[in-house]
Amino acid sequence: MAHAETHEELILGSRAYCREAARRYDFDVEFTLVEWDVSTRAKRRAAAVKRPKIPDAEVGDPVDWRAAAERVGTTPSDLRTCTLSLTWAAFDSFDVGEWTTTLRHELIHVEQFQRYGTTDHGPAFRERAETVDATVRCPPFADPKYVLTCADCGAVVGRRYRDCKLVRKHDQYRSSCCGASVACSGPDGE
Repeated sequence: MAHAETHEELILGSRAYCREAARRYDFDVEFTLVEWDVSTRAKRRAAAVKRPKIPDAEVGDPVDWRAAAERVGTTPSDLRTCTLSLTWAAFDSFDVGEWTTTLRHELIHVEQFQRYGTTDHGPAFRERAETVDATVRCPPFADPKYVLTCADCGAVVGRRYRDCKLVRKHDQYRSSCCGASVACSGPDGE
């Protein structure tokens, strides 16, 4: 996959790779029901599948698209359409391997959504990710505003891009690695 210079090139290259990956890894994805866009604002997610919420949908339980569409008052094809949103900053900072792994991760979400009407990062996702050589979590590509570390071993235990309870009350938490206190560094050199 060559380096894209425009959003259109990113979409074209990513779409072409996804079609190739669908053949290679046997993804059950109907690409005519996938729309594509590019985000220039996202900082924590490399890509995302935006989809309608279908009440009572669960991974592992195939959805009846006709019945679901009747319940929400739309057509089955409109309800089944999702958008694969690509993050420009992630693409720009990732190497080809990281980007294609990200795309395979998103294809699992599309595949689950098209089959079950929902998607998650549960056991079925993790199992499928292993079979298609995809990660469950994307590597960071933007600098977080706050970094939380274990006070004992120094391991990074959290990254936050804005103020939140964990940042404000980090001294009330323990690290999962050593059970030690959590230190927070941020814009004020805390």
